[in-house]
Amino acid sequence: MLTPFHLAVQVRDLAEARRFYGELLGCPEGRSSDTWVDFNLYGHQFVCHLNPALGDEGVGDHRNPVDGHGVPVPHFGVVLTMADWEALVDRLTGAGVRFEIEPYVRFKGEPGEQATMFFRDPSGNAIEFKAFRDIEGQLFAT
Repeated sequence: MLTPFHLAVQVRDLAEARRFYGELLGCPEGRSSDTWVDFNLYGHQFVCHLNPALGDEGVGDHRNPVDGHGVPVPHFGVVLTMADWEALVDRLTGAGVRFEIEPYVRFKGEPGEQATMFFRDPSGNAIEFKAFRDIEGQLFAT
C-alpha cells in the first residue's frame, strides 16, 4: 500500500488558495487556522501556509529543460489515472487556467511515456499532474 505524503507550501492569500485548491481542483478541506489550511490532494495531506510577504509576484521562477520544455522547478503534483488526468485537463481548460506547459504526451514511444501538464496556483507554486497508461511498468522506467 502506498502511504500518503505530506507537503506544505506558502501562499499569499488563504481565501485565494481555498478557491483554487478547494473549488477548482476539488480538494476537500481539512483542518485550518488563520495561517494555514489542510487539503486532501488525491489522498495526500497538502497544506497551504500563509505568507502575505509573497505579494502579487508570488514565488520565484526557475526552469530546467525536459523533453524540449522548460519545466518549472520546484514543482509538485500527483500521478493520476489517465481518465482522471483527462477529466482534470477538461476542468482546467474550461476554467481558463493558463498552462505553463500545455497538456501533452512526453517521451512518446519511450520508457516512461506519460501525459503531463504544468500550471501554477495563484501564489506561483508550480504544479504538475501526470498519468501513465501503464503505471506499473512506466512510473520508474529507466
